[in-house]
Amino acid sequence: MSGIFIVNLRGDVLLKRAYREDIERHVLDAFRSQILNPRAAQARVSAAQARGGRRGRRKDDGFATEAPMRKIGSVTYMMKRHRDVYVVGIARGATAERNAMAGFTFLSHVVRLCTQYFGACDENSIRGNFVLLYELLDEICDDGYPQVTAGETLKTFITQKSSKMDLLSKQEQERAAVDEQRMAIEAAKQMTSAVQWRREGLSYKKNEVYLDIVESVNLMMSAEGTVLRSNVQGAIYMKTYLSGMPNLSVGLNDRLGEQVRVEHRGVATEESASRDRKLIELDDLQFHQCVRLHKFNSEKVIEFTPPDGEFELVRYRVSDNITLPFKLMPVVKEHGRTRLAVNVNFRSLYGPTTVANEVRVRIPVPKLTARANVNVSAGKAKYVPEERCLRWKIKRLAGHEELHLDAEIILANTLDDHKPWVQPPINVQFNVPMFTASGLRVRFLEVKEAGNYDVVRWVRYLCQSGDGKGSYEIRCA
Repeated sequence: MSGIFIVNLRGDVLLKRAYREDIERHVLDAFRSQILNPRAAQARVSAAQARGGRRGRRKDDGFATEAPMRKIGSVTYMMKRHRDVYVVGIARGATAERNAMAGFTFLSHVVRLCTQYFGACDENSIRGNFVLLYELLDEICDDGYPQVTAGETLKTFITQKSSKMDLLSKQEQERAAVDEQRMAIEAAKQMTSAVQWRREGLSYKKNEVYLDIVESVNLMMSAEGTVLRSNVQGAIYMKTYLSGMPNLSVGLNDRLGEQVRVEHRGVATEESASRDRKLIELDDLQFHQCVRLHKFNSEKVIEFTPPDGEFELVRYRVSDNITLPFKLMPVVKEHGRTRLAVNVNFRSLYGPTTVANEVRVRIPVPKLTARANVNVSAGKAKYVPEERCLRWKIKRLAGHEELHLDAEIILANTLDDHKPWVQPPINVQFNVPMFTASGLRVRFLEVKEAGNYDVVRWVRYLCQSGDGKGSYEIRCA
């Protein structure tokens, strides 16, 4: 990679780091004019074609496309948008396209490091921490080749320098210099070891492992209860406080893992078929760099030496055999030109021992709504004029319960012709602890270490409505 730069949505350069000397100013100008603002560039090309014939536009201009990778001349742009900024990598030559996936992985690591160090990767955070970000970019890439990108390792030798050193005594300054030199030696050993994301010598009085499976359900359902689209975006998060250099193994109830176990152990076919309904298909698996991929490919067991603290172990997607946590049946009837009747039947589908927290149902109403009379069997509901909706809040909802909402919508009188109301879908937001829509479960969580100490293990599950990447919606018509 020849360089990397970060721009906001207007095209202002917030940060630029050139790893090689083949980045000229026109490279940034071409990105702003032909990628961020292609309409203006297209107008200029059309004018040039009108003046000089059809020879003005080159084949690789790349107009009218939103692809994450674009090639203009000999320069290849790899773009990753996060919030209100674009993180853009630049590469030249024929090898740029062959190394595209490595480039996008590097850009993802840059976004992750910004989040770990500054709390967010947006324009304000980058403007306020650009000095530290330059230091990070110098460490994670050398002459265009990615180096160590593990935030746990970088934090051992890239820290905010204190301005109080000048007030310390001479002995304290010497002691601080010795400690800094020792930390530098340990950091160098860690970076050159096989486990760059974890330093040696960690010790805890109480060894603990937390494993959280968090799933976001995205749903589009018709008014008759037919599922039009559904999928689950999930991730396994871990928080480890373990001494030494432990080796962890996590087994899941995925279908591929069960097939491998049947082949290795010779389990009877009928016994495996009885458990087949409990197995799930995991797609688009993305692992943390600490996972030993060869072990997963051969035995379908996630084996790794974890970083210290909190990290994301794996991300996945499930599209089949999804267990929906809620079912909602809406009925909207028009009574004349000034009244609407809304009836909503809301039912929880999970087990009776499971309880959902902070359930929010948003029911859209017409633009000309003057007031609304709402009655609910549980929770609280009210008309919110600024959002043009009825908002139904349910603090706690146990499994296999059925709730009702009845509302009378009064519309304002108008001299305009009555137009049919296009009813937006009803949106549901929720959090359901100890429940997974995909059915994913942890079969085992093993911790092996030379010291053979006792470990406290915690496994938790959380199912929530899709946020940012989707939603849980039910159509009214």
